Amino acid sequence: MKSTDLTLRPVRDEDIGLLAAWLNKDYILKWYHDANEWLAEINERQGTYSWIRHFIVMDGETPIGFCQYYDCCNANDMEDWYSVTERGDTFSIDYLIGDEVYLGKGYGKSIVRLLTDTIRQKEHANRIIAQPETENHSSNHVLMANGYIYDKQKGYYCKLL
Repeated sequence: MKSTDLTLRPVRDEDIGLLAAWLNKDYILKWYHDANEWLAEINERQGTYSWIRHFIVMDGETPIGFCQYYDCCNANDMEDWYSVTERGDTFSIDYLIGDEVYLGKGYGKSIVRLLTDTIRQKEHANRIIAQPETENHSSNHVLMANGYIYDKQKGYYCKLL
């Protein structure tokens, strides 16, 4: 199957064990740091964090990764790397490939493309921002390959929709 055949489906309760396994892998912990914090948010996806859209990335019937997006206005008090005042204007994304078989084969680019298109279609946002760590060369490359531009002054990537 090609990376263009990927789909997103909402996270379900039965995905939590798989997500925990992925989030505790060394190559993911390096960038996501605290697996329990991520799992707490995902477990509260119907409650406290219902404003975050959580997805499992599927390659056919195979779960290969996780991604999410949210309206930055909802997270203003949780994040210190941006300031957004208008609801529905600016969204942020996070993504990971949990199955090592899919690393280094272009799937990250496809995940970001799919997530970007989903936000464009469902949210009608004006822009998407992301702030991977500078040392996360793979993630930075994936964003640039999808037309995200790094704003040195603001310290994050942005894509105008």
